[in-house]
Amino acid sequence: MPTVLVATSDGLFRFADDGSTGDAEQPGRAVTALGRADDDVLAIVDAAELWRVNGSNWVHVADLEGLRATCVASMRGEVFVGTSEARLFRLEGERLRPVSAFDEAQGRETWHTPWGGPPDTRSMANWDVDVYVNVHVGGIPRTDDGGATWTPTIDIGADVHQVTTAEGRVLAACAVGLATSADRGATWSVRTDGLEAPYARAVAVCGDAVLVTASEGPRGGHAAVYRGNLAGGAFERCRSGLPEWFEQNIDTYCLDALPDGDVAAFGTTSGRLYRSRDGGRTWDELSTGLPAVRRVLVMP
Repeated sequence: MPTVLVATSDGLFRFADDGSTGDAEQPGRAVTALGRADDDVLAIVDAAELWRVNGSNWVHVADLEGLRATCVASMRGEVFVGTSEARLFRLEGERLRPVSAFDEAQGRETWHTPWGGPPDTRSMANWDVDVYVNVHVGGIPRTDDGGATWTPTIDIGADVHQVTTAEGRVLAACAVGLATSADRGATWSVRTDGLEAPYARAVAVCGDAVLVTASEGPRGGHAAVYRGNLAGGAFERCRSGLPEWFEQNIDTYCLDALPDGDVAAFGTTSGRLYRSRDGGRTWDELSTGLPAVRRVLVMP
């Protein structure tokens, strides 16, 4: 039965199908990123340590020095870690080694952040041989040759917050709505119909539905979860079982779903956790009072 994993500023919590949970794993430490790796889970602890988790068994894999790990993913049998300063690392044995070609990606000199600091590698996804890496702010470079070369896709200034893929589509939660591409990122269209505020922060595919979180802007305001058909059309705001609005953004990777199922979940910085068993149509509150949620991962 599906399990909801919640990475927080004070450990990882595991919620069973009946809503029960045990003690925090890695208590006293921030679990800052999660990723699927077949039946295992990849976890970043304190933004610097890579762990592999099988059940409740945690195995330390590698350390990152001098940078802050922001995201982790297993793609085509390889483990990648995105970091601050818009870097990308590949796990080789017990070492995280930089993907040198990513450091030379076309347009890199224009990558930036809205507030003037250095950009981050924010999210990653793949479809078949294509790997997409979202830089904030730097668009979504793509590779189809294992990282040897990188090609820009969406406009570098698009302000993308999360990229994911499904059935040959590339989907990106952006400051202007949900951007979608059906041709490997060569061309894009933006979906905003039904979004009462278009500033999208997270996206997840749940069966034939796509779920998006959106608000008024970087500081939140009228934040909500929306549900739409993966194939297109207007979004509807998810209401059943949820508050009218959330004050803060439901952030990148804080919304997740089983891509080929009905279970979805999301968490908030105020420590609230919600789950849906019907593809986002209705929701129930699993927990309140958790430490600030950093990542949510739904495992089958």
